[in-house]
Amino acid sequence: MAEYDVLVFGDTAVDLIIGGADVIPEFGQVEKLVERYTLELGGSCCIFASQAAKLGLKVGMLGKVGADAFGQLVIERLNAAGVDTQRMVVDPALQTGLTIHLTTNHDRAMLTYLGSLNTLTPADVTDEFLAAGRHLHYGSLYLHSGLLPAWLDILRRAKRRGLSLSLDTNWDPADRWGDGLAEALPLLDVFMPNEQEALRISGADSMEDAAAWLRKRVQLTTLKQGAGGATVCTGEQTIHRAVEPAALGGDGIGAGDSFDAGFLAGWLRGRTLAESLEIACVCGRAVAERVGGVQGQPRSSDIPLLRRFTDSFR
Repeated sequence: MAEYDVLVFGDTAVDLIIGGADVIPEFGQVEKLVERYTLELGGSCCIFASQAAKLGLKVGMLGKVGADAFGQLVIERLNAAGVDTQRMVVDPALQTGLTIHLTTNHDRAMLTYLGSLNTLTPADVTDEFLAAGRHLHYGSLYLHSGLLPAWLDILRRAKRRGLSLSLDTNWDPADRWGDGLAEALPLLDVFMPNEQEALRISGADSMEDAAAWLRKRVQLTTLKQGAGGATVCTGEQTIHRAVEPAALGGDGIGAGDSFDAGFLAGWLRGRTLAESLEIACVCGRAVAERVGGVQGQPRSSDIPLLRRFTDSFR
């Protein structure tokens, strides 16, 4: 039996979320007052891991943090969620990654210091680590720049060991969408882009064309469409689910990552695509209604579909 249901690489960072009506800085030593701030666990993969563990999956994370207060916060939040952090390394030579979010009611801007976020290397991803899991979720593809030279090999090694694979690229800051992504798509069991990412990756002008392009290349795709809901596509069927608008006051940070974890919590237990999509949408909406990526994350006891699950994994 595998030690973990899901393995994930930690894009270890914290989010400093600053909110108010006017959060645009002005140079010239202008001091502005803001209305609020929140310091919370950040990093798409870390937020994903937190939600997956809260939904009852055994999650093992590989990553590094700095020997600083932010690194301590990352590990404390992951442990509190139930993520196994025994393979997390505290490196005094690093500073933990940080993203500053400047948020208004309708938009946000981000400033990121990578620090520990992208320090994993191919040598860190050992056969022993891959052998410990049933499923590998690969997120923050382009921010995990230390892994990029060998990421296709990592997928193939995991596949040979019998792991199922999911991928959420997140955004490519260079907007190139290369580094072997087209070659990786046929290896995946689940591909998890949002609407804008799917359009960029496919080169399509509409979601319908993007979905058609992906159906020819990926076994199963989940398409996150924000307030427009979400869609699951396979070669045989397409299922769309609408969502109720999220309550005001949230910032949307991490909603897509919790969506990913919700879908996999159902799919890995052999639930139907419609059931898995419903769980995913519940998770994404709950997070979107709160500030930061983890405060609104539900636990399995909060979701009726999960309370009825048995742990019969794929």
